Amino acid sequence: MKLLLDEMYPPALADALRAAGIESVTVSEEGLAGRSDPEILGAAAEGGYALLTENVADFARIATEQVASGKHHPGVLIALSSRFSRRPHGISALAAAVRAVADEQLEDRVVYREHRR
Repeated sequence: MKLLLDEMYPPALADALRAAGIESVTVSEEGLAGRSDPEILGAAAEGGYALLTENVADFARIATEQVASGKHHPGVLIALSSRFSRRPHGISALAAAVRAVADEQLEDRVVYREHRR
């Protein structure tokens, strides 16, 4: 799995995912900070990265519109802020939620992550 982390996520999450063997980069590392949501998803698709975000309102719509128009994307993972903290104490739960789907086929899907209990 290759994963692009949306702007709200700290570099520590990318580090934790890389340590777990998941190729991960942040929007900032890719020079995409401040870009529009369609540009972010487009860059993710171009680079072969699934996208991790908590911005369900925009990215679920954009991803659906892309597929409907015949374009494809490597997947969108949604980790709602009401379920996952981006603070240091929440990094391990976020990383575990991503690792849980690392081997799944995510192309053209929007997948909501939940805490594993």
